[in-house]
Amino acid sequence: MTSSSAAVSEGQDPALSALLALSPLDGRYAAKLDALRWQFSEYGLIRRRLQVEIAWLRALAAEAHFSEIPSFPEATVAALEALVRDFSPEQALEVKAIEARTNHDVKALEYWIREAFAARRGDFSEALAAAEFIHFACTSEDINNLAHALMLEAARAETLLPSLGKIIDALRALAHAHADLPMMARTHGQPATPTTLGKEIANVLWRLERAGARIAAVALSGKMNGAVGNYNAHLAAYPGFDWEGFARRFVEGLGIEFNPYTIQIEPHDAMAELFDAFARANTILIDLDRDIWAYISLGYFRQKLKAGEVGSSTMPHKVNPIDFENSEGNLGLANAVLRHLSEKLPISRGQRDLTDSTVLRNMGVALGYTLLGHDSLLRGLSKLEAAPERLREDLEANWELLAEPIQTVMRRFGVEEPYEKLKALTRGQRISREQMQAFVAALEIPEGAKAELLRLTPWEYTGKAAELARRI
Repeated sequence: MTSSSAAVSEGQDPALSALLALSPLDGRYAAKLDALRWQFSEYGLIRRRLQVEIAWLRALAAEAHFSEIPSFPEATVAALEALVRDFSPEQALEVKAIEARTNHDVKALEYWIREAFAARRGDFSEALAAAEFIHFACTSEDINNLAHALMLEAARAETLLPSLGKIIDALRALAHAHADLPMMARTHGQPATPTTLGKEIANVLWRLERAGARIAAVALSGKMNGAVGNYNAHLAAYPGFDWEGFARRFVEGLGIEFNPYTIQIEPHDAMAELFDAFARANTILIDLDRDIWAYISLGYFRQKLKAGEVGSSTMPHKVNPIDFENSEGNLGLANAVLRHLSEKLPISRGQRDLTDSTVLRNMGVALGYTLLGHDSLLRGLSKLEAAPERLREDLEANWELLAEPIQTVMRRFGVEEPYEKLKALTRGQRISREQMQAFVAALEIPEGAKAELLRLTPWEYTGKAAELARRI
């Protein structure tokens, strides 16, 4: 081991640890991901497992049918709650030390709980007397599937949906602020029917609100039914008890939807739905990143300057759209992992294989890159300033955009081949105000309709765009 590696492993220098981290999530970007680290680190997983193990022990003790484990007094319940609430990274290291001997992570936690009870007999005497009911009738996946569901639920509710909500709020502010600001649209990269800048932002806002609702709507599922999902060990110990009903109440008591049909593992279909929902939202954000990048390139948006920042090591004039580029890159990485999770996790050979175990440890990677994408996008949105003069310049230079309304009015009044006449005048050409108005003046249509077309300008031809942008 090199001296640098030793420093990292012993935690002697946090700055050096970050500098030598293998993953940028724990190196360059570590400070931005503390909220997810609490949920998806190894410590976070062990803490959730502890929550499930203690909840299971308490549920058994509270059920009168099990006479061998008497109901816990309030003091014991309070001590058990505190054991979960105050579980520390240092205690997680103690669990890991036991795992080094057992080579089994969930069994190591079971042993640690027993040792914790024994070390504080005064607080846990009743629980210690019931120590054989820790992990009673459970397979490891009974604990893991519920721990993973709790991790995802907390991260979704406390971190990722609020982060997406901030983007939605920022987009709503932009949509309303620029609802009336005319903008030349581009279809296939070419000048197209005018819209407003606010309406184009509103389009994305509508999509994101729908995507966020889909993320929130996924019901995470869980099970507590033993080695292959049939309550075999449960019924061997207590044949006359309604174990399925008890398991349902336990799982639902954790805020998780009960799955009555499983193999050894909960099949992860709900997780896959959630990861797909996050990936769809990320795809919308990537689309936004690219469009904003293009609008900055066209000069429709300027970026606020920050003192001391450098845009290029050789070109002093540059203000690069790096926040949107960073967002796009991180969201792309997120989706690569999210889609692997959603494709792989529902597949298990027979009643159990271990391929899901190592993959599940990357949930925090996928959602970490998602959160980084949110962070960069929010920072970029906060720097945007619309450039009305540049937007107007493009509209002034493209009077051929009025070919659409003119030929449509011509259709109304029965003029022959209106589309073909406008195509001959405008296709692939820049048309001046004077040329377009001369064409209109020569039309054989009612004078009132002709006057309306002569008054029409590209920056006024925006339909309901402003209304739609303000309404959202």
